[in-house]
Amino acid sequence: MRFEDIDTTIQTLGEAKIPSPLLQPTERGGGTYFVDDDERILLHVNQKEVAELSKKNAPAPAFESAGPRRKIYFDPSKLRCALVTCGGLCPGLNDIIRSVVLELHHRYGVKHICGIRHGLQGFIPKYGHSTVDLTPESVVNILDKGGSILGSSRGDQDIEEIVDSLERMHIGILFMIGGDGTLAAASKIADAITTRGLKISVIGIPKTIDNDVFLVARSFGFDTAVDIATQAISGAHNEAEAYPNGIGLIKLMGRESGFLAATAALARQDVNFVLIPEVSFDIEGPNGFLANLEERVTQRGHAVVVVAEGAGQEFFLDRQKQHDASGNVKLYDIGLLLKARILTHFKEKGIPMSLKYIDPSYIIRSLPANSNDRVFCSFLGRDAVHAGMSGKTKLVVSHWNNHFVHVPMDQVITQRKKVDPDGKLWATVLEATGQSSLKNPVSANDE
Repeated sequence: MRFEDIDTTIQTLGEAKIPSPLLQPTERGGGTYFVDDDERILLHVNQKEVAELSKKNAPAPAFESAGPRRKIYFDPSKLRCALVTCGGLCPGLNDIIRSVVLELHHRYGVKHICGIRHGLQGFIPKYGHSTVDLTPESVVNILDKGGSILGSSRGDQDIEEIVDSLERMHIGILFMIGGDGTLAAASKIADAITTRGLKISVIGIPKTIDNDVFLVARSFGFDTAVDIATQAISGAHNEAEAYPNGIGLIKLMGRESGFLAATAALARQDVNFVLIPEVSFDIEGPNGFLANLEERVTQRGHAVVVVAEGAGQEFFLDRQKQHDASGNVKLYDIGLLLKARILTHFKEKGIPMSLKYIDPSYIIRSLPANSNDRVFCSFLGRDAVHAGMSGKTKLVVSHWNNHFVHVPMDQVITQRKKVDPDGKLWATVLEATGQSSLKNPVSANDE
């Protein structure tokens, strides 16, 4: 999709007529800043690209700025809000919950905030999950807890049943925190709400350790994941150096996008090979991974390899595809495959070696957020509240070109963000590691 084809229009429930309570000075002195709907953040920051659009008489696409509005749609004294966290765990979930609750309660005066337990299952009566009353007292000490105090779940649930539940609970704003699957469900929920003629705002807060949400420059939890991943790389490097022909093999998250593997490798430049889903490689052959690994170990005495979980899935084409509860294709374990192939290769070559395999994935997912992510989550959560209170709906609060913006939900779920094999990030990884293409020359017979 070309950026100029992206529709940046944000849906609203109706005209915002109520003066915002944020207009009143606080006891701490001063008021607040406000954002107008016509304040926009360009998708392009490259002057050449903007000039090309100008030549075509095409307007430069721009996102609506996030932030508080002078007029709001909902009456805070009568409003009921709900929060739900879905999908895999991620550092920062509790930080998002806390910032949303505190902003709603202290700044807007909303007293009825409901936590939906165990993801979308919490809306469905047959599961019997109770709800949680979210108050400043109940969220004040949750920052140091990993995971989500609301719990989570995977899998599709009936959209009409979810909207039935929202109606029964008299919910005005639903905050949905999750990845691409959750945001796709949120879009369907918003459509069903519109079809019924209901006035319920649906606000998405993008969550993914993989940092692969389209039109989201940075997702919360990613900074923490890089921090912990670099610790795993450091441990693998120390292990590899300590033994003759030592090899450290680390598998990191990244189903379809290798941002975590690439960024962690740059943050801790002890890595010699980085394997990601966007860049194919050969295992065998004169310029394949094993030949290059053998050369590195023979010359330097040790090596460190980082592989994203979605890399090399082409080596499992002979196996039947399976799907998880959310409909995602289940990945085969590239880490264990590489481990076995490395051990076999060095054994056949008669080269003694010591291999240490590390998979820190679930440790990373369930840890509390670091300081940078906590600050980021505070901005995301509060801007989500501002969007919902002003009557906007079916949007995702995103970080784009160093600003927080509103992105239409339907645009976010069209595709995944991926590492550009010809871009600066991957070029820098290649420079830092010194790895080759890991691809064998194509012979005339193979063409």
